[in-house]
Amino acid sequence: MRVLVVNAGSSSLKLALLGDAQDVIAARELQARAGTVDTRELRDALEGPLGEAEAVGHRVVHGGRLYRDPVVVSDEVRRRLGELSDLAPLHQPQSLAALDAVSDALPALPAVACFDTAFHATLPQAAATYALPVEWRERWSLRRFGFHGLSHAWIARRAPELLGADPSQLRLVSCHLGAGASLCAIERGRSIDTTMGFSPLEGLVMATRSGTIDPAIPLWLVEHAGLSPAEVSDALEHRSGLRALGGSADMRELLAAEQHGDPDAHLALEVYVHHLRQATASMATSLGGLDALVFTGGVGERSPEIRSRAAAGLTFLGVKLDGALNASQAPDAPIDAPDATVSTLVVSSREDLEIARQVQLVLEGEQDPH
Repeated sequence: MRVLVVNAGSSSLKLALLGDAQDVIAARELQARAGTVDTRELRDALEGPLGEAEAVGHRVVHGGRLYRDPVVVSDEVRRRLGELSDLAPLHQPQSLAALDAVSDALPALPAVACFDTAFHATLPQAAATYALPVEWRERWSLRRFGFHGLSHAWIARRAPELLGADPSQLRLVSCHLGAGASLCAIERGRSIDTTMGFSPLEGLVMATRSGTIDPAIPLWLVEHAGLSPAEVSDALEHRSGLRALGGSADMRELLAAEQHGDPDAHLALEVYVHHLRQATASMATSLGGLDALVFTGGVGERSPEIRSRAAAGLTFLGVKLDGALNASQAPDAPIDAPDATVSTLVVSSREDLEIARQVQLVLEGEQDPH
């Protein structure tokens, strides 16, 4: 089955056609203003090889409590997805705008929504529940949803393949490190803990997001410093994280600045790695041990220095890298030292392959895409 994978971002729309062998036949990236792509440009793009798809798979950030698995998009499903926009106001509208535009251009093709939250539907209650008043939790669906699920789901399948291991016997920590970043504790191929929560703000320090902070800080800023909720939200999403600490959201720039003696860049990296180590150990605790550590995402795949710094603080778990392999190895491959007791891998993030797989399974009537 040839699947057109649609991945909508804040400033671009990525299109990729995957073939029967899960090879990328064609790909195109279109500019999007305020999450909306030019319909004429989209139709022009779909007149070429991309238009030879037999089905369409859309990356949708939030499935809420309604959608624990990918789903064929009907009018009713589309309406319900719109109702979930309040849970992800910065991301869901962009996904739905892309879904509408591609469906208008290719109305005869079945469209499947694949959710970033769905992989984490298996979180046990202890990991998913916030200690908040029950009436809040029930009325407003206040719980930990988790994100980057398509990336973590791919790691849950790919890592055992590379290790030649039975997924049911493997305890993995998947480290998706990019502009956004999250970890996932994977046991028997399923998510049992993750660092992002109700929103993608929770967890690790990221490029422009703060990660976990004391919840009293935003309240204090609104009540005592006179900032509006919108100002606080914008700062936590777009003006915090590495950008706030080191003056840049680009990991490469920060590493270069640190080499030239920039104290702010050094602090930014120290804070980043501190939280990364801390959260990795937390995920291992949820698993009751660790068999493999996997780095993926833009930073996870391309920054040997960050991998090395993270691993240096995890030796008590059995993590130890081979310096030469870590410096030179391309994904998908191991980078652990011969005497390490925990395997460490670098794996390319292939959300496109995971989406195509889920589309095919759903349309063929399979019950469990994970």
